[in-house]
Order: sequence, then C-alpha cells, then structure tokens
Amino acid sequence: MYEMELTPEVLLQAYREGIFPMADARDGEIFWCHPELRGVLDFDHLKVSRSLRKVVRSGRFTVTSDRAFGDVVRACAERDETWISHAIESAYTALFNAGTAHSVEVWDGEQLVGGLYGVAIGGAFCGESMFHRATDASKVALVHLVDHLRRRGFVLLDCQYINPHLASLGASEIPREDYERRLRAASALAVTFGTLDQSLLTAAE
Repeated sequence: MYEMELTPEVLLQAYREGIFPMADARDGEIFWCHPELRGVLDFDHLKVSRSLRKVVRSGRFTVTSDRAFGDVVRACAERDETWISHAIESAYTALFNAGTAHSVEVWDGEQLVGGLYGVAIGGAFCGESMFHRATDASKVALVHLVDHLRRRGFVLLDCQYINPHLASLGASEIPREDYERRLRAASALAVTFGTLDQSLLTAAE
C-alpha cells in the first residue's frame, strides 16, 4: 500500500504501523522508514537548561499552535539537505486540513522565528521537523509542545531519529518493538490536540 499516492488515509495507516515517509530532496523520490531504533522524548526526561527556562519565562517569544502550519513546514524544508519534498509538504497540508497534523509556532513580534510540526494519533504525537531563525526558538517550541501534550493527556512523543540537538534535550532511542507497543497503547487513547495556551506554562514558570 505504501507505493500509493500520499493521501491522508495512507499516511495515517502508515503512522499507526510505525512507518513514516521521507524524500531524498525537495523534488526527490519518496521512501518509507521503519527504523529498528526509534527516537522518543519522554516528557519527564525533557532537559530544560537554566538559560532556556529563563527565555521561556521572559515572554520574549509568543507561542501559538496551528496558526501558520504551511509556513512552518516550508521553513523546515529550507535547508541544504531536506527530506521534505513538495509532495510530502502537500500531503501533510492535507493532514492539517483534516485536523490530524499540527504545528507550534514561535513568534518575535510578527516574525515567525521558530516552530515544529507533527501528526497526532490518539495520545501519540509524531514529531516531523523543527526549525529556528532565532536562538532557542525551536527549543521554546518543544518545551511548550511537551507541556501542552502532557496537559492534553498524550503519553508518547515520537522523534523518529535522534540527532545531537534532540539528545541534548533528553530524547533517547528505544527498540522498534517497544515503540510499536507504546504506539498501540497511545493511539487507542481518546484525546485531542486542542489549542496551545502559552499562558499556562508561563504562569507555571
């Protein structure tokens, strides 16, 4: 089935099986990934440095959700080597329009300076990509995402693959079998993404 067109239905079925698409360039071929080691970020393991906590508390940035999904995806794709092809961008935009994909945006005034996006399936949020144009902006997005997911009743944050940036924030790898077990349990939960409220985290800080 994964040679079919990237429709929302195909994508969601793939995610339920722990599979996700990538491309080898902006106009490249799409291939499907099912890694033996899966990156996850357990909420209690999120590492927030003193300096990052200060930035979050300062209110320097405004954080929103689902306000500029398309802009976030395009910003994530704007790098020398990208796995977000035009076809993937279109597919996830369709998921967003269907209410399943979501974005977190970080603003400095009216300027979009950071953010991330992913797919929500029950109580699992499958993170796709993140970007920043200002120091700490992507980290601020992640801190707010984790807080929001916890409040909404999510239990799994999928990071797909681990890189040094994610590892520094507390992400780790687990075997495919463990991930799929956790995914099945999480996706069965009747929770929704809702709307991120920045003031809840700022007040808690």
